[in-house]
Amino acid sequence: MLEKPLPPDCLSFAKMVTPAKENTMISFDLNTQIYRPLKQVFGFVTTPENDFQWQYGTLASVQISDGKMDVGSLFRSVSHLAGHRIECVYEVTEFERDKRYGFKSLSGPMESDTLFTFEVTKGCTKINISTRVSPGDLFKAGNVMVEKKVKKQYRENLALLKDVLEGC
Repeated sequence: MLEKPLPPDCLSFAKMVTPAKENTMISFDLNTQIYRPLKQVFGFVTTPENDFQWQYGTLASVQISDGKMDVGSLFRSVSHLAGHRIECVYEVTEFERDKRYGFKSLSGPMESDTLFTFEVTKGCTKINISTRVSPGDLFKAGNVMVEKKVKKQYRENLALLKDVLEGC
């Protein structure tokens, strides 16, 4: 049986529809204020061994390169997200003491690039976090629920960081 060709108006509609990108990036910026000295907040956030205390789902995190934390340093993190165990190695891409701390994933199922900036404002330390995450093969690309879940987890992490540091 021969199929009828699509009418011209259907063809033009088909040209307007584009398939979803395979690796859609989730991108957002968040911030919080912590009533602790800048040096204390910066030191805590830039020590991977502290991650499990303030990052939901993080089971362990450790610096795997020698020397002090700086650009090029490496750390490994083991965590779980939405029922998936995730192990990643990260490289520090920006490190300016008491001002900037950035890192990107080098391995693992998701690509990510994160930057923390720190500043003193109104008697406290303000932290800004800017992140881009590609869920890779863990989740369907373009899934709005995944984006909401990731953003919610980052918000909860910042709230927990505030609680941990202000409770000291």
